Amino acid sequence: MNDSLFDQQNAGYVQLLYEAYSRNPESVPETWRRIFSQGPAAAAEAGLLSPDPLSDEVPPLPTGAAQADSPPVKTTETEPLRPSASDGIEKMLPVVARAAGLIQAFRDHGHQLARLDPLGSEPPGHPQLDPAFFGTTMEELEEIPASVIDPRWRDEPLAQVLKRLESAYCSSIGYQFEHLEDPERVRWLWEQVETEVHTQPLDAEQKKGLLTRLSEVEGLEHFLHRAYLGQKRFSLEGNDMMVPMLDQATEEAARYGGREVVIGMAHRGRLNVLAHLVGIGYEEILKGFEGKPVSGTALSVPKQGTGDVKYHHGAEGTFSLPAGGQVNVCLAPNPSHLEFVNPVVEGMARARQFGGPEKERPQAVASVIPVLIHGDAAFAAEGIVAETLNLARLRGYTTGGTLHIIANNQVGFTTEPVESRSTRYSSDVAKGYDIPIIHVNADDPEACLAATRLAMAFRAKFHDDIVIDLIGYRRHGHNEGDEPAYTQPQQYQTIGGHPTVRSIWADRLKDQGVLTEAEADSIREEVAANLREAQDRVRAEENSQEPPVLNTEEESAGTPVQTWVLLDDLLRLNEASLARPEGFRTHPKLDRQLKRRLEGFGGASLLEWAHAETLAFASLLEDGVPIRLSGQDSERGTFSQRHLVLHDIEEGTEHVALSRIGTARFEVYNSPLTETAVLGFEYGYDVGADPGLVLWEAQFGDFVNVAQVIIDQFIASGRAKWGQDTRLTLLLPHGHEGQGPEHTSARLERFLQLAAEDNLRVAYATTPAQYFHLLRRQALSPQARPLIVMTPKSLLRHPKATSMMVELAEGEFYPILGDPAADARYTEITRLVLCTGKVYYDLEIHPERQEQTHVAVGRVEELYPFPAGALEALVGSFPNLKEIVWVQEEPMNQGALSYIGPRLRAVVPRKIPMRHVARPDRASPAEGKNQDHVDEQRRIVEEALGLSKA
Repeated sequence: MNDSLFDQQNAGYVQLLYEAYSRNPESVPETWRRIFSQGPAAAAEAGLLSPDPLSDEVPPLPTGAAQADSPPVKTTETEPLRPSASDGIEKMLPVVARAAGLIQAFRDHGHQLARLDPLGSEPPGHPQLDPAFFGTTMEELEEIPASVIDPRWRDEPLAQVLKRLESAYCSSIGYQFEHLEDPERVRWLWEQVETEVHTQPLDAEQKKGLLTRLSEVEGLEHFLHRAYLGQKRFSLEGNDMMVPMLDQATEEAARYGGREVVIGMAHRGRLNVLAHLVGIGYEEILKGFEGKPVSGTALSVPKQGTGDVKYHHGAEGTFSLPAGGQVNVCLAPNPSHLEFVNPVVEGMARARQFGGPEKERPQAVASVIPVLIHGDAAFAAEGIVAETLNLARLRGYTTGGTLHIIANNQVGFTTEPVESRSTRYSSDVAKGYDIPIIHVNADDPEACLAATRLAMAFRAKFHDDIVIDLIGYRRHGHNEGDEPAYTQPQQYQTIGGHPTVRSIWADRLKDQGVLTEAEADSIREEVAANLREAQDRVRAEENSQEPPVLNTEEESAGTPVQTWVLLDDLLRLNEASLARPEGFRTHPKLDRQLKRRLEGFGGASLLEWAHAETLAFASLLEDGVPIRLSGQDSERGTFSQRHLVLHDIEEGTEHVALSRIGTARFEVYNSPLTETAVLGFEYGYDVGADPGLVLWEAQFGDFVNVAQVIIDQFIASGRAKWGQDTRLTLLLPHGHEGQGPEHTSARLERFLQLAAEDNLRVAYATTPAQYFHLLRRQALSPQARPLIVMTPKSLLRHPKATSMMVELAEGEFYPILGDPAADARYTEITRLVLCTGKVYYDLEIHPERQEQTHVAVGRVEELYPFPAGALEALVGSFPNLKEIVWVQEEPMNQGALSYIGPRLRAVVPRKIPMRHVARPDRASPAEGKNQDHVDEQRRIVEEALGLSKA
């Protein structure tokens, strides 16, 4: 290195700068681009670079405090630092390099000097934010025109620019975006932050309007605290600015073409958001505190069902824009499992972005904006957050960018941040997903609105996620009955004497002469009066509404619908579903499989499971029903059975024949390797717009275990709690195949335990025709309910598990299948074996099955709603019946046994004894050794058929 120009520190900086230039010239300032464009040899000759600029031996930037104390390196005292034709730009390079390092330090670390804590803790700072770290002083930088680093700064001294950068990066807002991989986004954010475009000053009327809004937010919380002391409400106090920020976000969304905002949040602040953003009247909110039934016209309150606590409700309403017009606002209901509403909201938003079922309708990401409000402890710790962030840019799941707001309380329930995360900020998980982060002090209203403007502008330009870390505090405990000073005594001593943001803002406006103290008090009094009047009206109302009760009739499978399709139509759809573009080259092995579905196909042709599924999809698409299928490897199918997406073996292009059938949209996506977020997304997609038939497939049925929260808290209970109807369909491969415990059971018993109040449909179909009719019934039935299907593995290609094409052209889905071979000898039948699913074929293929002429085998194809009438008819068709045996391959404490037993006993005459055959109670679903599996399976079948002693 040329030591007359550079010390080791600056040489290292230039070396790294040149490496960045070599990867992407746009990532370095224009002045450096001009120097580096002359080539590495010229730069090295000038002493700027080592001969091999990309060698591994790059002097590191200094990290210790010792370098920060080193004296600044200067040129000569007699030569001017400004460039001229005689001395050239290289004479300024030592100082310019130091200044460039300091500028970058503000961009990288300015947030660590920002005043972000409303409770007044000192920011940690960073050594690189001191000019001495780079061996320079502000006085030296007064001599350098800033244009040598960035032309847009023209002839301002670098020192003046640095002061402005300090103001931009180190005030009440802190920024983290240098981790972004896209230099265009980084450069755009530089421009926005450093010109402070988003920090628009409010005029007098806007300032008064903000005070009114803060008075409404605080007034509601104070009124509820006084009037309903001890009742939980999960107060927003300490993060009051969240509501004005949502106002701002909604206005900005409209400015960029938005017509709807879909919001997901936990408990804290929900009542305030319902009242002041969604537009739910105070009366409806106060009814929840008074113990009176709410109307349910706007709130997510079921007409029938158990309902939910007031701080779980969702709602839909309209937000009136200051300039006129309205934006629809949807606040999704959610349970106490914090953050699990996140993927649900993403699915709701995506469904609404399409705006209809037509396949030519594009996804309008600007029209519907998802907003997720997180807790700080939950954002850092809940894995569902990372799963949802991962969906943001995936083809089948993107919503064009989500605004994330962390309502940062600086504490969990009672847990300090240092005990709840391994990172400085709760938002740091977003850095791993290349998402910019804005930290803002919740007690600086104008900074909060500025952060929101920037976030919405970023979303509009790049159609990507952005996080605002709203750093506030929690004025009360986790709930209003909790005493926080037990565990955070010092923090709550500070909070007790800390003014509210409404008071801070009112004082600021009084100091500015915008309004008087009397005017500020008048605004507060008006809010209080409105709340008192609403309470009086609620208390004057009579309790005329009966408590809701759901239908408990278990055999209400819905209004019958036509599920058969004309044979000619099926043959035509079969050809269309297998059509490929001219010259499309499918893998030869797969090509032979697909051709078998075409050759000589007619009414007597046999269908396998996946073939029937494809025809069900094709017929629904022709009927105008949109279909969405997602799951791990669902395009091909885990067991190489489906092949809805074909790949050209030479070009790699894709072809989806079903997307060309009918007018409705067809989507099929391989999902990321996650269950919880994807299943939550599909649930949200279905309830967001009721778009048709939405299916999620697990790679193996036991993978659904990972998504248990979505099943318990949304799919099974959403209708009873919030009135959310869905026809979401879960396809769960299930059955004992000797593959060990982990790929055997979809936990049928868990779904049956959740089944009540007509909330689910649970089926275990055994033939392709049954599956065909089941899918069509699910899509066409006017009663929307979730459908849980135990789907096959080995039966996908089992020679006995086939159906004739004609079976799709007639009939319907039958919840009970009798034994056709027993009809002619019904008087001989003394033993009725009942089962569900795959074990039926194990019974039928046993070598001695045909000799057991006194045994009939019936199949329960739909377990819930329980087909009591059909079962009673089947039992009654055998007049000489002496025993009924329920057989299952699952252990006795799993499968359908505990569910089916009491219900079957209720329809079987008492004189007929009942018993069961199954694996013994087990902690694990299946055997690990294949031979053990074979032995157990043989025992179960022989015992059920009466070939061995029980």
